[in-house]
Amino acid sequence: MTKDKEKILENILWSIALPGFPQLLNRQYLKGFGFIALEIIINVQAKFNYAILLSFHGEVKQALEVTNFQWLMFYPCLYFYAMWDAYKAAGKQSSFMYLPFVFSAYFVTVGLIFSPKITIFGKLLGPVWLPMLFVIPGVLVGFIIKILLQFIFKKSLST
Repeated sequence: MTKDKEKILENILWSIALPGFPQLLNRQYLKGFGFIALEIIINVQAKFNYAILLSFHGEVKQALEVTNFQWLMFYPCLYFYAMWDAYKAAGKQSSFMYLPFVFSAYFVTVGLIFSPKITIFGKLLGPVWLPMLFVIPGVLVGFIIKILLQFIFKKSLST
């Protein structure tokens, strides 16, 4: 693995752990502490850690009841933007690479919106598991659009 790829992986994994950590590693202290502060504020106001705890214990309906969706709606955009920023700071990147991050944020937000209603195989997944599942189509759609745009722009530049 090249140094660039290792740095990208390190930044992404630290950002998954807590948005702002990679920025601190990259000596972007104001941005890093800003992301951490926003993450803590949103997390506490949304009661997200409690919802996570309840979800892991199978108490999905209770998790839905305690969750403050007005606050939690900010979480996907902050989370994926901080991850994108960490990826970008790690070095070399391809064109339109922001799209998988953007579409993941969109899809996770939609998953969050529908989490009180959508069941899969008769199971209500709630505010933790359903949005996490929505990352998958978000990443896929983002990569498909990225590839299409790269093809279109490559084609238009060569003619």
